[in-house]
Amino acid sequence: MNWQPVDCHAHSTFSDGALTIDQVVERAAVLGVRPSVSDHISRDVSRSIASVDAVRAYLDALDTVDVLRGGEFCWHDALWRELPATLVRRFTHRIGSLHAVRLPSGTLVHAFSRHLPSGLTVDAYMDAHIDSIEHLAAEMPVDILAHPTLVTLPYRAIDPEVLWTEARETRMVDALYTAGIAFELSSRYTPPQSLVARAVARGVRISLGSDGHTLAQVANVVGPLALARSLGVADDALYDPVRHGSKTQQSDAP
Repeated sequence: MNWQPVDCHAHSTFSDGALTIDQVVERAAVLGVRPSVSDHISRDVSRSIASVDAVRAYLDALDTVDVLRGGEFCWHDALWRELPATLVRRFTHRIGSLHAVRLPSGTLVHAFSRHLPSGLTVDAYMDAHIDSIEHLAAEMPVDILAHPTLVTLPYRAIDPEVLWTEARETRMVDALYTAGIAFELSSRYTPPQSLVARAVARGVRISLGSDGHTLAQVANVVGPLALARSLGVADDALYDPVRHGSKTQQSDAP
């Protein structure tokens, strides 16, 4: 079988995507990419799959199509903790996301909020961001960390070198390596090359993710694939749930 890149992270109309499941599959075929549907499963994301019964209906729909069955779960939301093992094992892979960072006070700073708590500094936010990644890696039985460098809207224009210091990069990479969680190269949120290089050197597996919501985005993993190759990552080493396995198949939750 000829190798194909896998888009481990794409959305459909089951959450906030513009394409149906069939259209996701068709678009991936046009681009020569193996498709997955990894819709939002959270009570804290608009247009999301927000209940155990809704997850079951989603997986029932995915079972009718030749597509990898993913799901994107918010660490700060409890729904991922409530899924029974029988349901979890129907996924081919699961993705963990930081759509909100928890400050030491318990306050959540959402990734798409334009307003920040009074007095919050960039350093305090970034320290909380790394703390949250470490908690996610230790707690969530996921296969991939989605868009690892997604930060809250007001800080996205800041120089990445200010945000991603060597110490922060090292903490993130160590947490992912210890947990056996892949680092997603996102088409929408390109990480600093220094961080990806550090992850590769540490032995963290790399995954490709379009995070696609539209026809132009879904299965477009050209940029992430080029970055992985430039850093010496072999094509067949890129995360593939079928080739490399998944924590979802090991779930022993009730």
